[in-house]
Amino acid sequence: MFTPRLTRLVRLHLGLCALFWLAFAVPGVVGQTPLTATRVLSGVVVTSKNEVVPGVTIAVHSAAGEQRVQSDEEGRFQLNVARSALVLKVYGRNLAALEKAIAAADVSENLRLEVTYVIPAIHEGLIISATQLDPTIDRRNDPIYRDTLFSRDDQVFHTLDAGINAGQHEGGGKSLEIRRFGFNLDHGGVNGGLKVLVDNFQQNQGTQGHGQGYLGQLKSLTPELVQDVDILNGPFSAQYGDFSGLGVVHIRLKESLPEQVTARFQGGSFDTFRTFAAYSPKLKSGDALLAYEGSRTDGPFKNPLAYKRDNLTGNYVHKLNDKRALGFKFNLGRNDFTSSGQIPLDEVFAGRLDRFGFIDPENGGRVRTGVASAYFRQETEKNGVFKLDGFVARSLFDLYSNFTFFLNDEVNGDEIVQHDSRLQEGVNAQFLQPYKLFGQRALLNVGANYHDNQINVGLDNAIARAPFAVASKANARVTNVAGYVQQGIDLWRGHVHLEAGLRYDYFRFKVEDRVTATASGMQGASQVQPKFNLAVTPSERVPLTMYFNYGRGISSQDARGVVQQPAGPKVSTTDFYQVGTAHHFGRLSLATDLFLIDRSNEQVYIPDDGSFEFKGPSRAYGAEAKLAVKLTRALSFNGGFTKVMNAFYRGTMPRLYVDSAPQFISNAALTLAGWQGFSGSLRYRHINNYRLDGEDPGIRAAGFDVVDLSVNKRLHRWLEFNFSLDNLTGKRYFETQNYFESRVRPGLDPVARIHATPGYPRTVTAGITFRLGAKD
Repeated sequence: MFTPRLTRLVRLHLGLCALFWLAFAVPGVVGQTPLTATRVLSGVVVTSKNEVVPGVTIAVHSAAGEQRVQSDEEGRFQLNVARSALVLKVYGRNLAALEKAIAAADVSENLRLEVTYVIPAIHEGLIISATQLDPTIDRRNDPIYRDTLFSRDDQVFHTLDAGINAGQHEGGGKSLEIRRFGFNLDHGGVNGGLKVLVDNFQQNQGTQGHGQGYLGQLKSLTPELVQDVDILNGPFSAQYGDFSGLGVVHIRLKESLPEQVTARFQGGSFDTFRTFAAYSPKLKSGDALLAYEGSRTDGPFKNPLAYKRDNLTGNYVHKLNDKRALGFKFNLGRNDFTSSGQIPLDEVFAGRLDRFGFIDPENGGRVRTGVASAYFRQETEKNGVFKLDGFVARSLFDLYSNFTFFLNDEVNGDEIVQHDSRLQEGVNAQFLQPYKLFGQRALLNVGANYHDNQINVGLDNAIARAPFAVASKANARVTNVAGYVQQGIDLWRGHVHLEAGLRYDYFRFKVEDRVTATASGMQGASQVQPKFNLAVTPSERVPLTMYFNYGRGISSQDARGVVQQPAGPKVSTTDFYQVGTAHHFGRLSLATDLFLIDRSNEQVYIPDDGSFEFKGPSRAYGAEAKLAVKLTRALSFNGGFTKVMNAFYRGTMPRLYVDSAPQFISNAALTLAGWQGFSGSLRYRHINNYRLDGEDPGIRAAGFDVVDLSVNKRLHRWLEFNFSLDNLTGKRYFETQNYFESRVRPGLDPVARIHATPGYPRTVTAGITFRLGAKD
C-alpha cells in the first residue's frame, strides 16, 4: 500500500512526534532530560515544631542534572525528577544547611524536610525585633491592614485578638484604656504595663501629663502602612524592659508598597471622611515611601467629636550591599478633638441623659508629635547580625477633662487641663551571633538601650478650657540605661530549645518642681530581670511542642511620685510564669497555656489631682487557648480566649480582689483573601461583665459582644471597592467603665456611680482604593 520511501518517512515523523511529546508534553521543570524515566518528588518543608516554611529552595541533583523548586505558602513542593538516585539540598536565608539522599528505590513522595533557622527569620529586617516564643500563632499580616477600612486606633487593636481589651476612653481622641490578664493598665503603664512599639520606637510615655505609660502616640499610626505585628505574651525577652510586665506589642511598618501610587478615599456614618495617599518609587538599590493620612469624624455624640487627625510618614532604606543597609524614617502627627467624657450611667438609665450625651462640652484635647529615626544593619562574615538605631521625638499635649463635674467646686466646676511637652532621644543596639556551643546550634543575643526624656508637665484648673489656677507644674527628666544578654541553644536536633537571659535597667528620676520647691529632687533605681524559656518537641511524628516560659518585667513610676515619696517603690516588678502546649497540624495551629502572674507593690501617681495610690502585691492566674485554621487556600479562621480564674491582692483578709478589668476575653475571625477578587473578614469580640470594686462584687461593668464586617472587591487591577459595617448587629454597649464619686449639678449630693464611654453604634463606611504603577 505504501512505498518503502513513504514508509520510512511515516516512521521518521512518528519518531519525531514521540520525541516532541517527551520533551514538551510530559510535566517537568527546567533542566529535566526528556528521555529519562521520571517519578514524582513531593513533600513539605517544616521546622522541628512542625511549622511550615514557605519560600525555601529545594535543589535536586540526579544523573539528569540539577532541578530547583520553591516551597509554596503551605511549605509544600512537587516536581517530576529522574528515576535515579537523588541528592536534595535545601537553601534559604538564615537556614542551616540540609542535605538528604534518596536512593532510586526509595519513596520520593510526601517527604518531610525538617529545617532549622540559625537566626530566626524575624531578624532578617532592618528593625530590631525579638524572637517570638511559643505559642506563635498570634502574628498579624499585611492583608488585614491593606484591605480593612480603619478610622480609629482602637480598631487596629481589635485585630490583635491576643487577650487584650482596648477601649475608647473619650470617643476616639484620647489614648486607649488597656486591660489584660485581669489587670487594668489604665493607658498602658500601670499594673505591669503593656509595652507598645512602632519600628522599635516606644509608644508608652513615662511621667506623662495624664497617666504613666500613656499611649497617645499611637494616634500617628497609619493602618495601611502596618506590615506585621508581633506579640509577646509576657516579659519573656531580655530585649524589652520598661512597661513590658504583661507583654509586648511590636508593630513593624512597611518600607515600600507594591504599587508606586496608592490612594484611598472613604466616607461613612457620622460625617466621617478619611483619605490615604502614598507614593512609593521603584528603586534599584533600596525602598522608599511617603504617605499621608487625613481623618475627620463627629462620631455619634450629641457634642460633636470634631476629630481631626493628620499624619505624614516617610521611609527610605538604602541597601549598600547584600550585607549592609541604612534606613531613615520620620512621622509627623496632629490630633484635635472634642469629647463627651465618661458620663454617669444612672443618669442615662433614668432617661435624664442620652447615651451619647454630655455634661461638660469643653472636654477634648490637642496633640502634636514628630519622630525622626535612623537604622543600620550589618551582617558579618560569620553570619552575625549587628543592628543600631536612634531616634529623636518631640510632642506637645494638652488634655481638657472633667471627670467629677461639680464634686469639688460647685461654682466653677472640676474641669482640668493637663499639659505635657517633651523631647525624647534614644539609641538601641543589638548583636546576634549564631555559633556552635558544645557541638550544638546556639544563638547569642546581646544589646543595649538608652532612652532620655525631658518633660515639661503641668496641671491647671480651668473654665471653658481657660486655666485659672495652677495645681502643679514641673520640669522632669527621666533617663533609662539598660543592657541585656540572651543565650539560646538547640539540643536533640532542634527538638529541645533552651533559652536564658538577663537584663539590667537603671533609671534616674530628676524633678524641678515650679510650684513647691520641696517637691524637687533626684532619685535613682535599678532592677535585674531574669528570663528563662524551654520548648520541647518530643517527636517529629507528633505535632506537639511543650513549653515553659518565665520572665520578670518592670514598670517605672512617675518621676513626681518617685521624688515626693522616695521610700515607695520606684520600679515595680511582674513575675510571669507560663506553661503550655503548641500544636501544628499543617493547616491547623492550636496553642494552650496556663499562666500565673505575681505583681509587686506599686506606687501610682495620679496626674488628675496630684495624689498617690499605693497598691499591694497582687496575683492573677488563668488559662488561654488560641486556634488558627486555614480552611481553604482563600478562607481562614482564627479565634481564642483568655480566662482569668482569679485576680486578688495577696495578704489581704478578707480577700481584696483586683477590679476594673474583664476576666474573660474571647475573639473569632473568619477571613477571606484573594477569592475571585474578593477579600474581607467577619470579626467577633467578647468580654464578660466584671467587678469595678475590690470589696463589693455587686458593683459591675457590663460586658459586650460585637461583630464587625469588612469586604473588599477588586474591580480592576488598579481599582478596589471597600466596605465595612462595624457593630453589625447594632449592639448597645459601653466601652471604658469606671466607678467613682461625682456630682452632676451644683446643689445635688455627691453620688458614687459608674461612669462610661458609649461604644459606637452600627457604623457604615465605604471607599475606593486606587493602586497604580505595580512594581512587579
